[in-house]
Amino acid sequence: MVRPQATGTVLIDDAKVRVTRWDFVPGAETGWHRHGMDYVVTTVTPCSFLLEEPGGGERRVEMEAGVAYRREEGVEHNVVNGGAAPMSFVEVELKG
Repeated sequence: MVRPQATGTVLIDDAKVRVTRWDFVPGAETGWHRHGMDYVVTTVTPCSFLLEEPGGGERRVEMEAGVAYRREEGVEHNVVNGGAAPMSFVEVELKG
């Protein structure tokens, strides 16, 4: 299945952080990636995450706008907008 690509817009990229806004039309994906840094995500809109994980697993996570969470370096996944509305979040990657 070919999905549209999410749009990542880098807002800040300096010695300490990289801040990227991610915008997804319904069904859009980031593509498979592994996070090389610890990171924080804050939802801008309500988000209907479909998270595809290594080994063929997947899970759905629904989040309201304005929610933040943190993850450690090494997370590997493909993030898909599993909902019917556009969704956006801001990702802050923490550089060593």
